[in-house]
Amino acid sequence: MGNLMAYSGIVTKVRAMQAKLLTRQDFENIASLRSVPEIISYLKERPAYAELMNQMDVSLYHRRHVEKILYQSLYDDYTRIFRFAGLEQKKFLKLYLKKYEVDLINYCFRIVFNHYEKPFDLNYKKEFFDKYSQIRIDKLITSRTIAELVDNLQSTEYYAPLRRLRDSNSATLFDYDLALELYYFSTVWKKRKQILTNKKELEIYTRDCGTNMDLLNIQWIYRAKKYYHMLPPDIYSLTIPNHYRLRIDEFKALVEAPTLEEFEHLLEGTYYARKYNIHDSKTIEQMYKECLMHLYLSDRRGNPYSIATITTYLFLKEEEIYKLTTALECIRYGLSSRETLGYLGGVIQ
Repeated sequence: MGNLMAYSGIVTKVRAMQAKLLTRQDFENIASLRSVPEIISYLKERPAYAELMNQMDVSLYHRRHVEKILYQSLYDDYTRIFRFAGLEQKKFLKLYLKKYEVDLINYCFRIVFNHYEKPFDLNYKKEFFDKYSQIRIDKLITSRTIAELVDNLQSTEYYAPLRRLRDSNSATLFDYDLALELYYFSTVWKKRKQILTNKKELEIYTRDCGTNMDLLNIQWIYRAKKYYHMLPPDIYSLTIPNHYRLRIDEFKALVEAPTLEEFEHLLEGTYYARKYNIHDSKTIEQMYKECLMHLYLSDRRGNPYSIATITTYLFLKEEEIYKLTTALECIRYGLSSRETLGYLGGVIQ
């Protein structure tokens, strides 16, 4: 009864928000559109985006401005959930927020590394991060070098792992991205027991987070072998050191597989291949998202009055934004409707 009372408001709110998510038919319609203004006009008719899209000036009808609106919609949804959350749920949402913080810092590193003429365009994120995050965008946007960017994170938990790289004077953009990812997963894995005092919720999040780590490791090992022909010692250095359903002996075997074919053969013997039929997926990347989709939806069906309602909705919303930005990119390159749908395949509600 306690969890029912604690989550009744959030569940009602999230159900209303979920009713506004785009459908498979919506994505099929969007894939047939041929310009950014056409997508804007379409989204103006969709309840989740109508208010923000209708505020856009015609002069801003550009892909990058549409993407800002999409992320503002995600932040608005997080805010709505946070308002309905109790004290314990707010603690969890702050833990979840670290995902958005890492994305923001990674974006800033790319800007500084690539020396863009107009380096920062973060005003649309400022209100959200000022309210919920330890990161101060006002400081980040003054960064012109990697050293300055790291120093501008000095008041945050991300400073220590990044300072070590900065002091090495030889770190690449990949090194910084990897350091943030490893720090993020290590932190949420360690803090989950402090934040989630309810046994069932801890079990749910452990399964979600553990599965995510295993699947990312599988994906990174695969990419390291297929695209970069990396040796096992180098592959070990870029994987998450925590394991869940992927046993340590299986993990080592995948890393040390001499060929991609041997890797794929070994993968078929893992828990994830048996559970999700991943050998039938088109790509490792698609398999990753399909497994997470199955997991989140299963969690919510079995435990609707729990954090599963929150994590599932945010996952669906994040995937929706990913698909919309992908559709915008497909339009940019003049792809056909069929080609666009191919890039949108896999995780459509």
